[in-house]
Amino acid sequence: MSAPTGTRQYLDGTALLAMTVLALVWGYNWVVMKIALRYAAPFDFAALRTLGASLCLLLTLLLVRPREFWPRYPRATLLLGLLQTVCFVGLVNLALVRGDAGKSSVLVYSMPFWVAMLAPMVLRERSQRAHWPVIAIAIAGLLLILSPWEKAPDLVSSLLALGAGFFWALSVLVAKKIPLKNTWEILSLTGWQMLMGSVVLIVIALLVPARPIQWTWQFVIALLYNIGPSNALAWFLWLFIVARLPVSISSLNSLAIPIIGVLAAWLQLGERPSPLESTGMLLVFIALALLALAARRLSRVRNI
Repeated sequence: MSAPTGTRQYLDGTALLAMTVLALVWGYNWVVMKIALRYAAPFDFAALRTLGASLCLLLTLLLVRPREFWPRYPRATLLLGLLQTVCFVGLVNLALVRGDAGKSSVLVYSMPFWVAMLAPMVLRERSQRAHWPVIAIAIAGLLLILSPWEKAPDLVSSLLALGAGFFWALSVLVAKKIPLKNTWEILSLTGWQMLMGSVVLIVIALLVPARPIQWTWQFVIALLYNIGPSNALAWFLWLFIVARLPVSISSLNSLAIPIIGVLAAWLQLGERPSPLESTGMLLVFIALALLALAARRLSRVRNI
């Protein structure tokens, strides 16, 4: 979908509303995923949620807009599916097996900093000097959260969450280069990339030994939440946002999501970050806010 030019590109009301809904849905989903993984292995859960969501999206598209059903850019769609569905979703689930939900959410949402570093190379955008002090603050915060100088029992899960943020950033940059003309093409891209990725996740789930799924009511509710709001709806909203807003703005949706994730995990799961982790999280949030301000100033300069 072609983004509007000028100031309107940065003040798209529909896209901003989508960002708000997405923040609430994805923020709370960190608690939901943590609960779901008590009853299922990570790749089993990842395969079920992505397959279910992709089928919902594609069935809707087939019934409502059949001429837009098939993917317009199959190679780019497959690449997006590998990055966004296989690598991102798979690593998130692995990280949550032993890692805290709130802490993992902050590490995963390092994505905007990866985007800021990679965008000049991938999108040929001019590197912004204002980003580098902000990235330095974020790195300091991430180091405090990871605390590599300590033998933290969840260091591996923390690194997996950080890796998920990196692959998510790559998927954002790939999605930004796909020319989408309308909402139906976004729906098609979302459904097909998820379906292609879910096939790979199913193969991995079959190959990796795991405990059988416990079909409790808690797991069923968590799975339905991930199939519907958190996957089918949320990934459509995410690609809609990426298509309608500049990458520097769309990636900043992460400012609210980890805050919601940390608070929800604290209230519902009793996860309390250590003083060092809390300081690191604060630095990451400050860096995200500064990145948002820098992007806003840049948008004003470009429209003068």
